[in-house]
Amino acid sequence: MAEAKSKIESVREWIVEHKLRTVGCLWLSGIVGSIAYNWSQPNMKTSVRIIHARLHAQALTLAALAGAAVVEYYDHKSGAKAERYADYIPHKDAK
Repeated sequence: MAEAKSKIESVREWIVEHKLRTVGCLWLSGIVGSIAYNWSQPNMKTSVRIIHARLHAQALTLAALAGAAVVEYYDHKSGAKAERYADYIPHKDAK
C-alpha cells in the first residue's frame, strides 16, 4: 500500500508541475474520444459530430481547470508551495 501511495503522490507532483500540459492532454483526449464515439453513431451529420466533440472537450477542460484550481488551493493552504520556493527567496541574514 505504501508503494501505491508513493506512485499516486509522484503522479500528483507531476500534475502540479505540468498543469497546462495536463489540461491540454485532457482536452486533446476529450476531442479524440468524443469524435470516436460520435463517429460510431449513425444518422448524424459531420458538422454535428464535430460540434459535439468540441462541447465534450470543453466540459472536460473546465473540469480539469477546476481540478487544477483545487490542487493549487491545497498547495497554498498546506504550505507546500512556500517550501518549494524557499531556496529562491533571499533571507535577511544572507548578504
